Amino acid sequence: MSDLADFSAVDLVEAYRLRKLSPVDVVDAVIARIDASEPKLNALWAYDPDEAREGAKASEARWAKNEPLGAIDGVPVTIKENIATKGTAVPLGCAAVPLVPASEDAPPAARTREAGGIILAKTTMPDYGMLSSGLSSFHKLARNPWDLSTNPGGSSAGAGAAAAAGYGPLHIGTDIGGSVRLPAGWCGIVGLKPSAGRIPINPPFIGRVAGPMTRTVADTALYMSVLSKPDARDTMSLPYADIPWLDLDRDVKGLKIGLWLDAGFGQAVSEETAQAVSQAAKLFADAGAIIEPVAPFLTREMIDGLDRFWRARGWEDVSRLAPEQQAQILPYIFNWIETAKDFSGRDVYTGFAQIDAMRGAIHAALTGFDFILSPTAPTASYPAEWASPINDPQKPFEHIAFTVAVNMGGQPAISLNCGYTAGGLPIGLQIIGQQFDDIGVLRLARSFETLRPQQRPWPKVTA
Repeated sequence: MSDLADFSAVDLVEAYRLRKLSPVDVVDAVIARIDASEPKLNALWAYDPDEAREGAKASEARWAKNEPLGAIDGVPVTIKENIATKGTAVPLGCAAVPLVPASEDAPPAARTREAGGIILAKTTMPDYGMLSSGLSSFHKLARNPWDLSTNPGGSSAGAGAAAAAGYGPLHIGTDIGGSVRLPAGWCGIVGLKPSAGRIPINPPFIGRVAGPMTRTVADTALYMSVLSKPDARDTMSLPYADIPWLDLDRDVKGLKIGLWLDAGFGQAVSEETAQAVSQAAKLFADAGAIIEPVAPFLTREMIDGLDRFWRARGWEDVSRLAPEQQAQILPYIFNWIETAKDFSGRDVYTGFAQIDAMRGAIHAALTGFDFILSPTAPTASYPAEWASPINDPQKPFEHIAFTVAVNMGGQPAISLNCGYTAGGLPIGLQIIGQQFDDIGVLRLARSFETLRPQQRPWPKVTA
């Protein structure tokens, strides 16, 4: 039965349709996997197996009558903790946040329920989602199932760990600078940052998106068919488009693809990462794509400016808290944002202006290309107890050089595995597409799944 926890969502739905599997058996298998692994991974919060079993029984009854609610009826799902689910508090990973039950589902949770997804739990995140780490002042330390001494990344930390460990096939995170793609890369899974506004989210903000985190591109596409449905609460959402999400076949011959190995700032790309990404580009070239190098196009001024703006944004919220609440915030985060208390208006405005500078730079870099390939992160994962790959609160963004500009530009981008380090840790490949070409990114990612060597078995974590 435990093998049912590793079935893809696409295969589960087909098996339900043919009456070959029951959602009850699948949910029981996933619960068994969670119970065996979670004491070491710490990926979940608000875990409710009893409610999941009740949901599975209701789904089984619907399938028996051939009346599924939607495309993912009976499929186990986890949802990142900062995506509100009715009746559950939203602590934002931070011990300073009051635990007030949410009054309604946020759009991604609402679409998941409407389509019959079985919500098992929320997934853990760091304080305010401000780290690419599983470190949190509220949740237990989340760990990477490939090596428990290493970090799953973040801020969708629990989601990345849960997907790699087989806590069901569908997971959803949020991403404002790489928070879906970075843990996807470090955990060896698929993580899509869709075009800005493609998945309605509440509250919306510049660069912020929700995105699926799964083991396969097909499962990500299936979940996109659910999550991309409209919701008027997102004032920044795109008009709904009826995209053929599951039409993933494409010939890469003749595609012009850029290879971007030097971002222009940040951590140097490790030799193992550069080799793995270059080998991925070679596989596309051997299949007929045209590969050309992309010169560095981001600058230190851009990321330092964005850093100032994000510090100021964080300090505006935190400065209003009582001293005893401020003391509960993860020190790394507090030490980072506290520096904004002396910023001038000019400091903040010129920082905000770098969003436009990044947007212009990545749009220009994509000119003449169908897609760009890059590392997801400059290096493989890092110690579980660290807040970031270099663990310095005054240099917080050295590792997001390849991901953050895509948030500011609004383009779709996906991370999927392209190799392993000598120590067996996954290495992420990022595929960046033209604005609004979400299906194109998914199709190229699916092509890479067919071109890359056979993947290593998924890690098994037991108590």
